[in-house]
Amino acid sequence: MRALDGVRILDLTRLLPGAYATLLLADLGADVIKVEDPRGGDHARRMPPLADGTSVYFQVLNRNKRSVTLDLRSGEAGPVLDALLSTCDVMVDSFRPRTAVRLGLDSTALRARHPRLICASISGFGHTGPYADRAAHDINYEALVGLLTVANRELTNDQRKGREGREGGTTRVPAEHGDASTAREPQVPRLLVADIGAAMHAAAGILAALFQRERTGQGAFVEISIHEAALSWMLFPGAPALVGGAHDDHGEVPLTGEAACYTVYATADDQYLALGALEPKFWTGFCERIGRPDLASRQAAPGGDRARVLADVRAVMRTRTRDEWLAVFADADVCLTPVRTLAEALTDPHLAERGAIVRAGGVTCLGAHRLDIRLAPALGADTDAVLEEAGIDAAERVHLRARHVL
Repeated sequence: MRALDGVRILDLTRLLPGAYATLLLADLGADVIKVEDPRGGDHARRMPPLADGTSVYFQVLNRNKRSVTLDLRSGEAGPVLDALLSTCDVMVDSFRPRTAVRLGLDSTALRARHPRLICASISGFGHTGPYADRAAHDINYEALVGLLTVANRELTNDQRKGREGREGGTTRVPAEHGDASTAREPQVPRLLVADIGAAMHAAAGILAALFQRERTGQGAFVEISIHEAALSWMLFPGAPALVGGAHDDHGEVPLTGEAACYTVYATADDQYLALGALEPKFWTGFCERIGRPDLASRQAAPGGDRARVLADVRAVMRTRTRDEWLAVFADADVCLTPVRTLAEALTDPHLAERGAIVRAGGVTCLGAHRLDIRLAPALGADTDAVLEEAGIDAAERVHLRARHVL
């Protein structure tokens, strides 16, 4: 028996945040019913890369779920949705507030009819405030909370001149950087931080609401702003601003790769090692193994000395290959690991032994730790079964299909 066996969730979301939130709950045993538009379903079904004609993203995000087709924009969808909700504990949507109201998904009205229902809304900016009904995606939330400016790289004058030549434009150096010889260009992370962060907040909020319902007997409204979820993840890179700093100082934040004890080092064979020697004992052990015990007392070196320590360690790490260094540190307790590609990570013997990577239907499922895996459903594969469970008989389903509601 899994923790959420017997809990039924109606998932009205599309793309990543909602799908990942309900995936976490499905993996815990919840019966997740994914409601999709009958005219093609979730856009994620068509996102490359494809395996056997279906998006790998969709397969991984929607395992252990059931699929029902329902055109929420149809005037005949309301009674069907209400019948489905009468069998569910949780409803999750990802609509902008005005859209949710237009579709009849106002949480106050729904909970008046279904007092034990937990309504969870994952929207870009929440249900109040001047941004509430704005359209946005992960890159926009990351931009608004400052993440793109802390996940950036420095451009030299030569690099900027080259870019100007290619693009025919002018690159302005922001005044706050002070030195006109360098500028920092915002970088887009390859991980959808805002979306995944919001999904985890949503899953936690839903679990808390289910626990609260056991005490009160009442449902709840769980409101998740992707924008605010992303902001909450900015604690470490945003530390200078939190204490009144005028702007981000990359060199003063300990966990951003600017300190010698917490960064990535290139090796002689152009491979990389990641060092996370935050505690003095780890840093001391590292310095001893690389033959520079004199650096042990300079872990927290300020200003220019910090840069010198970093340069010294970089030079030493370039003297051996990655595997040679791994052999040197094989029995050392210093938080040093190889930088792997995802392909290499998928062959990690530790993950294999723990069952954290599962192959199902030609797709590798990540984080499927010792789970029984059901492949993501075909569009509408479970419509008849789910609607039958909700009391909608075969004759009514035939009528709804003829009207293109299902």
